[in-house]
Amino acid sequence: MKKTVQARESNGVTEPTHTLEVVCAHCGYDLDEAELEADACSDCGQALNLKQSVSIEVTTLPPVFGETM
Repeated sequence: MKKTVQARESNGVTEPTHTLEVVCAHCGYDLDEAELEADACSDCGQALNLKQSVSIEVTTLPPVFGETM
């Protein structure tokens, strides 16, 4: 299951856009919401053991200062 959370600003702090991915740790099968509620992977049949990955996107960059020679 992939879930993307869009960037948002709260109290002057920007929470960047990020994506959460949840798969079966045994076989790597991409699980959906209904399968997460079950206790077994529907692909390999093993007891559900989750592997979660998070990727973060850069949404804003601080100002860059520099000089040329």
